[in-house]
Amino acid sequence: MFETAAPQNPSTPVMVRTWREALRLYLQPASLRMLALGFAAGLPLLLVLGTLSFRLREAGIDRSTIGYLSWVGLAYGVKWMWAPLVDRMPIPWLTRQLGRRRSWLLLSQFVIAGGLVGMALNDPSQLLGPLVACALAVAIASATQDIALDAYRIESAEVNAQAALAASYQTGYRLAMIWAGAGVLWIAAWAQGEQATGYAQSAWQAAYLVMALSMLPGMLVVLGSPEPVPAPFKPARNVAEWLKGAVLEPFADFWLRYRWQAVLLLALIAVYRISDVVMGIMANPFYVDMGFTKSEVAGVTKVYGVIMTLVGAFVGGLLSARFGVMRVLMLGAVLSAASNLLFVWLSGVGHDVQALVWVISADNLASGIATAAFIAYLSSLTNISYSATQYALLSSMMLLLPKFIAGFSGDFVDAYGYASFFTATAWLGLPVLVLVALAARVHARKSLKTTSQENQGFTPLA
Repeated sequence: MFETAAPQNPSTPVMVRTWREALRLYLQPASLRMLALGFAAGLPLLLVLGTLSFRLREAGIDRSTIGYLSWVGLAYGVKWMWAPLVDRMPIPWLTRQLGRRRSWLLLSQFVIAGGLVGMALNDPSQLLGPLVACALAVAIASATQDIALDAYRIESAEVNAQAALAASYQTGYRLAMIWAGAGVLWIAAWAQGEQATGYAQSAWQAAYLVMALSMLPGMLVVLGSPEPVPAPFKPARNVAEWLKGAVLEPFADFWLRYRWQAVLLLALIAVYRISDVVMGIMANPFYVDMGFTKSEVAGVTKVYGVIMTLVGAFVGGLLSARFGVMRVLMLGAVLSAASNLLFVWLSGVGHDVQALVWVISADNLASGIATAAFIAYLSSLTNISYSATQYALLSSMMLLLPKFIAGFSGDFVDAYGYASFFTATAWLGLPVLVLVALAARVHARKSLKTTSQENQGFTPLA
């Protein structure tokens, strides 16, 4: 049978009064586990999106087809549809051995690794269908891993530790994106030979097999980690009762807890990352049009940029533990919108690698701070009894509207130019500031009410 972790109550804040206490959060076993599991979560994303599009284009696949195949990534946006199954349904034998969260984590990781092996062995220049099927399997399994991992993280620590766990998770996630972005290209280039050009299936096969093997550390961490104490569930007598408990109650619980304020909170979640997401779609075309080479873009944005995001995530987690999530949430919103204006300046400077480094430094640092605070905020909104389903819904919502608007970004740039586009994305961040301020009031009232109830619980009887 499985080992369970000490029970935690994520709704009970633990005060962190000094910088040393805040830093110590990163050295706890839960934070170190989240570093490795974050790597396992971040690895598949680029391998079915950005890196895959590079491989397909090199294999001679037309841009239109590559664009349609990017819809594979929609699995991450609709993962809430099967989150109730991950939250409640046991896996035969495996759940008895590992527990509810770890069994789903391990199963999804095995499917990811198997799908990556399939992507390695199938040659898209000969037959595209099998590779696409494997990519879809990887995306669905990766989204499933995200559901189980978010629930595992939320159930493993109290509120004030969530920002540190989120920062550790983001660190592992971003390191995996370097490995799956720049690393896979380096492996393919090495396997092909420095002087070779064009598409070589054997080179990509070697690269994707290494990526599949890179899922092994995450599997080992899952096997060696304790299972959080499971929330008790009333056994369902029939399918209708199970659907009520697994599907309807998680969504009803959120509305009952926040009532009309739920509209405000959902609005904030839907637009918090809108400046970054909308701007990011046109970032790579912008680099190309400014004359930056592939090696310059890879070195500055794929490696150095990710490192700056890690620094931002660390700073965001540290500041959240020290000053509270809502203050850092506002700081992240301000920095995310303001940093887009630096791209307006860069569009006037033109091809200047040093200028690109400064812009990427500020933009990715802001993104890391905002992301760490935002993940901690989403975690605080969930009920531990429905953590997987509720967090999957909230984290999916944050991408749907920005991704939809971002689809029109190319038309905007064609009509008004890059400078106007980047300025417009900065203006998109202004409503976010208003929503964060309003949500902070809700958060403060809820915290005051919770504190008052706890104090009453310790009042002696007359």
